[in-house]
Amino acid sequence: MMNPLNEAHRLHLLHSVLCAVNLGAIVLDNERRIVLWNSWMIKHSGLGHDKVIGADFFTVCPGLRGGRMEAAIQQALYNNFPSLLSQTLNKAPFVLHASPVTAARNERIQQAVEVTPIAVEGAPRHCLIQITDVSIAVGREKLLREQAMVLRSQTFADGLTGIANRRHFDVAMEKEHRRAKRGGTPLSLLMIDIDHFKAYNDHYGHQKGDQCLIQVAAALAGMLKRPCDLMARYGGEEFAMILPETDVEQATVMAEAIRARAQQLAIPHERNNAELRQVTVSIGIATQKVDTAVEIEALIGAADRALYLAKRNGRNRIESMLPA
Repeated sequence: MMNPLNEAHRLHLLHSVLCAVNLGAIVLDNERRIVLWNSWMIKHSGLGHDKVIGADFFTVCPGLRGGRMEAAIQQALYNNFPSLLSQTLNKAPFVLHASPVTAARNERIQQAVEVTPIAVEGAPRHCLIQITDVSIAVGREKLLREQAMVLRSQTFADGLTGIANRRHFDVAMEKEHRRAKRGGTPLSLLMIDIDHFKAYNDHYGHQKGDQCLIQVAAALAGMLKRPCDLMARYGGEEFAMILPETDVEQATVMAEAIRARAQQLAIPHERNNAELRQVTVSIGIATQKVDTAVEIEALIGAADRALYLAKRNGRNRIESMLPA
């Protein structure tokens, strides 16, 4: 049995430790009165001992009344049951700030909270509330998510034009093809090629060629009206447009609008045909009908052949072909 002096020293040492640790520590008695409020809590709450010691916990922290925190305290004091509050559901339950600047902006510390019952010899049960600042970890997780989203967008975007790339096209084509077969809906594919683009590059240079690709891609992508439609750079000067739930007649209307839009850009092209010395596009259309399911390769192949036919027949025109 320790003598009173040693016991007092031990309690003083325990109190000093709780005040020195880099986390919030609150101890409540069985009447939910605050008997300990450590230095970390004073620093981040702005409430000193004179404002909290002996006070009812929910008078000091009224915003926590009736919620998950009150239930956790009840469980600890009367059922001897510890609780760990979900950080996902309770991001910042206590009004705690990292500094006066963040307090002025009402930005709370992100918190992990644990409530633990404490057996006290010769006295009713108390409970300990531990609060850990997880702001750095939460910020790091948010940054990682943002970086992952940026990386994903870069993975699925063409580096030059900013529209969907070939990888994105392949994924979207697979998804829309399955959806069309499952739902019994038509699916149209447009293959779009800038006419005499090699001659354009040779005449104006690759820098102008890149600017031409960017300008055409932006104009044509801007014509999409539905979230399910996709415009992608298929390769080089060739683009592809996926049009779900679109039959051949509707696809032809869209293709004609695209052809006209490219011509409206009025990008000079001295090496194009003699009548129209500006950039034009040729378009091939292939449509999977409602009652005729075909493989993706057959749909792409038909659109490619239709595009080749449009070029052979004079360019700046549209042709369509049924997939075999």
